[in-house]
Amino acid sequence: MSFVRILVHTVWATKNRFPYLNDTIREEIIQHFHQYAITKGIFIDHINGEREHIHALISLSKNQCIAEIMQYLKGESSFWINKHKKATLKFEWQDDYYAVSIGIGQLETLRAYIRNQVSHHRKTSF
Repeated sequence: MSFVRILVHTVWATKNRFPYLNDTIREEIIQHFHQYAITKGIFIDHINGEREHIHALISLSKNQCIAEIMQYLKGESSFWINKHKKATLKFEWQDDYYAVSIGIGQLETLRAYIRNQVSHHRKTSF
């Protein structure tokens, strides 16, 4: 039996970093990400964000690749936001994203960083 534990920190932004994601929309989309991920067999360990971007800690299985997961999460969530009129303008994510593997030793630090996005961005703009 194969054992695979690949942890990936991903970040993606709204088109032109437009601040679509107010507190209400952000909470709704985070819940939607969790629900949708389950249907696709994607394990989201932690997810949070700010007005114009999302951070997610994702655990990959042996048959998953980042490009496919990001396509699923970004594509379906854009569709969902627009279908349910969660944004006043047409919603889009930027085409690109950031993804980097992390080690077990970084896990708790990264979880805290993702959890505390709002307070982090009160102190710094990045």
